[in-house]
Amino acid sequence: MSVPQIEIQLIAAVVAAACALPGTFLILRQMAMMSDAISHTVLLGIVLAFFVVQEFGHPLLMVGATIMGILTVSLVEVLNRTRLVKEDAAIGIVFPALFSLAVILISLFARNVHLDTHVIFQGDLVFAPFDRFELFGMDIGPRTLVVMSVIFLLNLLFLMLFYKELKLSTFDSGLAATLGFSPTLLHYALTGMVSITAVGAFDAVGSILVVALMIVPPATAYLLTDRLDMMLWLSVLIGVVGAIAGYWLAHWMDTNIAGAMVTMIGLLFLLVFLFSPERGLLMIMRRRLQQKWEFAEKMLAIHLLHHEGTPEAKYESRVEHLLEHIRWEPGFAEDVVRHAEKKGVIRRYMGNLQLTDEGRELAQKAMVH
Repeated sequence: MSVPQIEIQLIAAVVAAACALPGTFLILRQMAMMSDAISHTVLLGIVLAFFVVQEFGHPLLMVGATIMGILTVSLVEVLNRTRLVKEDAAIGIVFPALFSLAVILISLFARNVHLDTHVIFQGDLVFAPFDRFELFGMDIGPRTLVVMSVIFLLNLLFLMLFYKELKLSTFDSGLAATLGFSPTLLHYALTGMVSITAVGAFDAVGSILVVALMIVPPATAYLLTDRLDMMLWLSVLIGVVGAIAGYWLAHWMDTNIAGAMVTMIGLLFLLVFLFSPERGLLMIMRRRLQQKWEFAEKMLAIHLLHHEGTPEAKYESRVEHLLEHIRWEPGFAEDVVRHAEKKGVIRRYMGNLQLTDEGRELAQKAMVH
C-alpha cells in the first residue's frame, strides 16, 4: 500500500472520529441508547432511498437517512408518551423492527450491490482512496474524506450557532421554554445532525464504529471533566486518538480497521474509567478506603473524649477494650490506632490512648455535625 493511500485512510478515519461532536449532548441528555438506535435505523432510510435512485452516492440517501432518524425518535416518543412502555423499552421495540426490516430488504433485493451487511457493520475504509468524489466532471478527492469533512463542518457550525441553546435545553428544558427557545425543535435538530453524521460515516467505518464514536468518547470525556466546552473538545481528542491508534493497530495486525479502532477507543475508556483523577474506579476505591479510616478515627476520638477524665478512662482507653466496646476486630483496631497516631489524633502513654489537642478538636467537630 502506498503512503498516500495510507494517509487518505488515516485522515478519513480521523475526520470521521471528529464528527462525533453531537454525541456529547446525547450522553448528557441520557440518550446513549437513542444514539445506538439512530445509528442503525438510518439504514432503512438509506435502503429505501437507494431503491428509488439506484445509486449509492446520491444525496437522496442522506435525506432518507435523516428522515428515518427523526422518525425513529418520533416513534419512540409516541410509544413513551402512552406511558404503557418506558423509553428504553420503546427504543427496544422501534430499533430492532426498523433495522431488521432494512437487513431483510438488503438480503432480498440488494445482494449484488455495494450495499451489503459486511459494509454496514464493518465499513469499507480500506477502499476510501479509490472511491472518488466528482463534481461537474472534476475529481474533488476521496468521497469518504470529502463527505465526512463537510459533515464535520456542519456539526461544528451547528454547535457554534446553537451552543447556548443546546446547553440550556439540555440542562434545564423548562427554563429554555420560558426564555422562548424550543427544546423540542432543538431536540429534533440534534437528532437530524446525528442522522446525517451516521449515514455519512456508514460507508466508511460501518455502524459498529459509528455507535462507538457517538458514545464512547463523550462518555470517556464525562469522566474527566464537568465543563461542557472542555468535554466537547476532549470527546473529539479521544475519538481522534483512538482512530489513529486503531488504524495503526489494524495496519500492524492486518485486520479490520473499524474493529481495531473500536478496540482502541474502548481501551482508552477503560484506562480513564480506572485511572481518572476524580471519577476513576481506583480513585473512588481510594476515597472510600480513606473515608473508612477517617470515620473509624472519629469514632475512636469520640470514644476517648466521652470517657476522658472519668474513673473508667484507664479501662476505656486501652486498645484491648476497643474490641469489646466498639466491636472492632483486633487487627483493624490496631490499624486504626496506628493511623490515628500518624495523623497526630492520639498518643500512647503507659499502655493507654490519649487524645491530642487536634484529636479533641476532631471529636468535638464530629459530635456537632
